[in-house]
Amino acid sequence: MRHPQPLWSPPTGGPEQQPLLLQAQDIDMRFGALKVLNQLDFSVGSDEAVGIVGPNGAGKTTLLNVLAGAFAPSQGTVWFQGVDVSARSAADRCRAGIARTHQVPRPFLGMTVFENVLTGATHGAALHARDAGDRAMECLRLCGMEALANRRAETLGLLGRKRLELVRALATGPQVLLLDEIGGGLTDAEASELVDLVRTLRSQRIAIVWIEHMVHVLLQVATRLVCMDGGRIIASGDPQAVLNDATVVEAYLGGVAA
Repeated sequence: MRHPQPLWSPPTGGPEQQPLLLQAQDIDMRFGALKVLNQLDFSVGSDEAVGIVGPNGAGKTTLLNVLAGAFAPSQGTVWFQGVDVSARSAADRCRAGIARTHQVPRPFLGMTVFENVLTGATHGAALHARDAGDRAMECLRLCGMEALANRRAETLGLLGRKRLELVRALATGPQVLLLDEIGGGLTDAEASELVDLVRTLRSQRIAIVWIEHMVHVLLQVATRLVCMDGGRIIASGDPQAVLNDATVVEAYLGGVAA
């Protein structure tokens, strides 16, 4: 099967020829006396799909919020394409190429599917008028949602809203896409549809960072798996090797190896 040509082209060359795409160094995140991230280091390369697993309260979503710019870390630095973006807002980071989705889909109600995606192209990719409209329709076609373009967003079911969340993020022109438990609440069949859509995004040369409790779904996409516990990364590497790591088995899998 021939993959579609990318809608936009990030820098070429293998990981050895360019810096890491997105990197967090020595990150602490405190909420009052509660320390959620603890001297955490994390990175993703330009051609990676990194899956993140871990028990509830491990700090996974907090890490995504720090990477996306929703939270300013109490300590540490976030780098994107070799540039320190620690002080940049979420909106600035989105325009630079860091997009994210949320665990609970957040469509703009009272607007059509097309208008939702157009908003991503206009405000996330800083496109205007016809260019923004063309980008929105191209993303809808690529992701198989063109027929739903004129549907009101609030009339979509859960899977439709999750797909819309991804397509709207795609319209911002990301080089890395942060996904927060997008499989939550879906049946296995629906999750398979979502995996197909994420693979379509991967065909656009977009790096993926995906938090997911449905590990069997995550393993269909992830090229590297990271396990977090207590605000730290306790294992990172080949997905099956991580799942069989004794520390991961104890912290996340309840003492039962995958």
